[in-house]
Amino acid sequence: MRILLVEDEEDLAAPLAESLRQECFSVDVAADGRTADELMFVNSYDLVVLDWSIPAPTGIDLLRQWREAGRETLVLMLTGHRAVEDRVTGLDSGADDYLVKPFSLREFMARVRGLLRRRQRPMQGELRVADVCMDRASRQVTVGNQPVELSPKEFAILEYFLRRPEEVVTRSDLIDHVWDDSFDSSSNVVDVTIYRLRGKIDGNRDDRILHTVKGVGYILKQERSKS
Repeated sequence: MRILLVEDEEDLAAPLAESLRQECFSVDVAADGRTADELMFVNSYDLVVLDWSIPAPTGIDLLRQWREAGRETLVLMLTGHRAVEDRVTGLDSGADDYLVKPFSLREFMARVRGLLRRRQRPMQGELRVADVCMDRASRQVTVGNQPVELSPKEFAILEYFLRRPEEVVTRSDLIDHVWDDSFDSSSNVVDVTIYRLRGKIDGNRDDRILHTVKGVGYILKQERSKS
């Protein structure tokens, strides 16, 4: 899943971004309204964490613009405004949730998870296809009931596949949803990560679950097969 974090206070943005990445989210960071708007125009995000008082256009102005333009991306508004009237303004402007500074990282992550559960495709606690099972809460993966250690990117890619069994996933899909905006699309990192993931969930077995669709991308089958 990909998140846009819009926060101009570097001392706050850095730990928030790190916490999100530790939970295997892909994170783009913007420190002002113009950059945030540009990123929203070119990328697809599952959630935007948006500070109210960023350099112009402000977070509240951006939120209004996005909602007026029909953008329905989930938005968690961060602000130092504590008055009830301000909270009402933020929610009425289209925020899906509202978090007042200062706050704990634990509460922040709980709000993020709560919002993502509202999506059309719920954030299930467990994802399972064939003999591959992922517990999203504990970040544990098993293959045939045997635990498998995955890197954060391998975990994120597997989650993307598990949510889309029998769907062809292109390299561009993975870049857009698993990597952040700083990713060099000319590198072979995607292919290398897929190779390592396949080694962990398929190994040397003839009956595989992750297959290559030549010239298109990859597909995770509901059942293991040789073709």
